[in-house]
Order: sequence, then structure tokens, then C-alpha cells
Amino acid sequence: MSYKVGYFVGSLSSTSINRILAKALMRLAPDDLEFSEIPIRDLPLYSQDYDDRYPPEARALKDAIAGADAVLFVTPEYNRSIPGGLKNAIDWASRPWGQNSFDHIPAAVIGASVGSIGTAVAQQSLRGVLSFCNARQMTAPEAYIHFSHDDFADDGTVSDSGTEEFLRSFMAEFRDHVQRVLTVLPRQEASSS
Repeated sequence: MSYKVGYFVGSLSSTSINRILAKALMRLAPDDLEFSEIPIRDLPLYSQDYDDRYPPEARALKDAIAGADAVLFVTPEYNRSIPGGLKNAIDWASRPWGQNSFDHIPAAVIGASVGSIGTAVAQQSLRGVLSFCNARQMTAPEAYIHFSHDDFADDGTVSDSGTEEFLRSFMAEFRDHVQRVLTVLPRQEASSS
């Protein structure tokens, strides 16, 4: 059996190191994980004024999550928290009230930074938000990746063997987490109001 994973890149930058990390993760993931990016760039700012009539970009977001078996968040840290674009996407996906797209979905969080503590504080913030959204998070291993262009090529190739092995192990754990969650809480068709 294969699993469809929708992934979010928290940075909107075309030169995002977290986009490179996402490419590396896909290269190193078990073969039974199929990936598709869930785009967030074109979402308007969320307001409950839209709850009765979601714009097309927000409906597409909710449809993409509904079509996934699991979600993976690959995000930088902005000002010791979650990037605004990513938080906006989560707000859209979790609304309107009673139509939370993240309810019971298997999820994992990872991120890269050029700083020495990686994205630890952003991930803590994101985990709090995902807990409120009732996502079933993989809690270990935690993964705060210190990014260097010496270790990562733009295509996602990882030249440092220790980093490569850690990321391969992270993705294997994620695959096992997805299987365990879906065994207990199978995904159901979600409506995308």
C-alpha cells in the first residue's frame, strides 16, 4: 500500500532552503510515500467573513488536504515563530468551524535554518497550533536541521552521510507513524466547503 503525503513548505521564497530540504526528504523517503506540494502562496489573508463562501484558492487547499493521507510541514523560523503564510494556510484549512481539514490527520514537522538551533522555536509554535487542530503528530524524532550549502545541493542531494542517514531515518519513522495512525483512524472523505 502507498500513502499520499501532502507537504507544506513554510517559506514563500523561490530560493528557500526549506524547499531544498523538502526535495531531500522526498529523495530519501520510503518508496511507498507519494508526495505532492500543497501550495500556499496565493491564499488571501483569512477572515471569518469568507466562512460562508470560500474563495477558490482556499477550496483548493482544503481539497488537497482531503486528498492526502498525511501531511508534512517543512518550515523555517521567522521571528521565533511560524511564517505568516504558513499560519494563514493553517487558519484557512482549519475553518469554518466544524470543518477542520487537519482533524486526525497524521502529521510531521521538520525545518532547516542556517542558525545553530535550527527551527526549534518555530516547530514548538507549529506543534501547538497543530495540537489545537487535532492533527496526529509524530513526536519523535525531532528534526532541527542546520543547513549548509556544502551539505545540500539545490536538487535535494545530501552530501553529508550523517545528515543523509538521519533524514532517511526520519522519513522511515514518518512512514511508520502514518501507517499506525491510519490503522486506528482511517481517513474519510472530507468536504471542502
